[in-house]
Amino acid sequence: MSAGGTTPPVVAARATASGRPWVWRQVDENRALALAQRYGLPEILGRLLVARGVDGDGVERHLEPRLRDWLPDPSHLLDLDRAVVRLAEAIEGREPVAMITDYDVDGATSAALMVSVLEELGVAVEVLVPDRLQHGYGPHPELFDRLAGAGFRLVLVLDAGATAFAALEHARARGLEVIVVDHHSCDDRLPPAFAFINPNRPGQESPVRHLAAVGITFLLLVGLLRYLRGRGRDPLPDLFAQLDLVALGTVCDVVPLEGLNRAFVRQGLRIAERGQRTGLSALARAARMNRIDDTWHLAFALGPRLNAAGRLGRSDLAVALLCERDPARAAALAAELDRLNRERQEREQQVLAEAERQVEPQLREGVPLLFACGAGWHPGVVGIVAGRLVERYGLPAIVLGLEQGSAKGSARSLPGLDIGRVILAARARRLAREGGGHPLAAGVTVDSSHLEAFRRFLLDEAKMAQERSGGWSVPLVLDGGLSPGGIDPALAALIARLGPFGAGNPEPRFAVLDAMPLQARVVGRDHVACLLAGPDGRRVRGIAFRAAGTPLGRRLLTGSTRLWFAGRLQHEEWQGEMRASLRIEDVATP
Repeated sequence: MSAGGTTPPVVAARATASGRPWVWRQVDENRALALAQRYGLPEILGRLLVARGVDGDGVERHLEPRLRDWLPDPSHLLDLDRAVVRLAEAIEGREPVAMITDYDVDGATSAALMVSVLEELGVAVEVLVPDRLQHGYGPHPELFDRLAGAGFRLVLVLDAGATAFAALEHARARGLEVIVVDHHSCDDRLPPAFAFINPNRPGQESPVRHLAAVGITFLLLVGLLRYLRGRGRDPLPDLFAQLDLVALGTVCDVVPLEGLNRAFVRQGLRIAERGQRTGLSALARAARMNRIDDTWHLAFALGPRLNAAGRLGRSDLAVALLCERDPARAAALAAELDRLNRERQEREQQVLAEAERQVEPQLREGVPLLFACGAGWHPGVVGIVAGRLVERYGLPAIVLGLEQGSAKGSARSLPGLDIGRVILAARARRLAREGGGHPLAAGVTVDSSHLEAFRRFLLDEAKMAQERSGGWSVPLVLDGGLSPGGIDPALAALIARLGPFGAGNPEPRFAVLDAMPLQARVVGRDHVACLLAGPDGRRVRGIAFRAAGTPLGRRLLTGSTRLWFAGRLQHEEWQGEMRASLRIEDVATP
């Protein structure tokens, strides 16, 4: 391993394809060795644990996260007990319950989780999902009107509602009692709801601020089942059998995989691997997967297909699939989601090409944030395109689609610029009509007449944030150096013990030094595959996703010189055998 106390912090790599500097992750070698010896771990695991801030007392909880070690008393969440009592009244009175949920994976899994438990308790449930094009983000007055007209009194709003003041006032006027379960950033004032459960609300102290909405929904159900058990209700649903949904929503919402979230995902993957949820199994088959046992499967295979429905105006399909128990109907829904995902990819490429043409002059000007806006850009893909711009250029980006006098879109950011707070500040100044989100991702709607003032405001905020943080040049952090011959299934399996990986628990990244790319070729739509050959002739497979047409892809396809590679190990089954490969993220000249 090449990282550590005697290694310079900056890697002597020149001309990286990404333009980002490479740095070694600094580790206290003595602490790492002591940790490994204390727990009987391989030295590499000791080093990786110390590098991620895991101390001696936290090793077991990190390597084998259990819910009982991390699950707090749900009643610490403000308004949760009030919501529990109201739900229990509905259950005991056989009162139907309605839900309005967000159209992304977090919203879909939150709804499917709640539907599964309430239906098992004998409650009739109806779920409405806003149409991204017609309703935009969050609960819409028209949806509340529909539910009030159908005779509902109790409505759950999941993964939305924190800033939906007008819509919730409308619901109250219609006589609806609304329980909001959300995790997004809040204004100083509270939404006018019967109950507002959000660990990030003003006045709330909570150890679970990092949970996705599906995690908060799980805590609400823990509190509900505890209350029903205290009232003599038996039997009760097995809530832990639903952890596959919690894992899926948690990973796809890119919340930190720390503490309780790690336990959710680790236990949820074990449930998912059993293949007992009809809809998920059907979607895995549509994605040409043999099993679901890794966060990559959730984030990059299942998640995009579920999200495709909401992006392209079929918002109800994801919830329908996750709740479906009939294999034939599940297969049909999964096939439609797979088709929509292919359509989404085509539209994404079109908008990305136009957005890149717009940002070229901005890059020459040295702006702190990229801004792209186009007529007819589909609102279902602008968030993905913003993410692609961030990946490619290392700058925060906002991408908007123009239609009928307004611009609607999404922003993606980098550490140092809380884009969710910036969008809320723009709303407070009446530069944006709607919007909000997380520190690294947000959605927004802007009147066309305010678009230029909104752009200048974003640039000013980004410039100040850039000056405070010292710039957006985010280095590529490496955990150590390997040779092609040193990458094998045993090492990959060892690294996997640190999972689940994701935001907050980064998957280890390694440098493969002095290797030649051989047999490089484009595979699939735009991936580049190759063999990495070391000086001793030993080889390992490598693949760079979405690299064709990028500086990284061009360097690999040239394949005429030795390079340094940066990437993460993959551990996968191929024709009945386990093999290891490198997922290439960057290359550099030695």
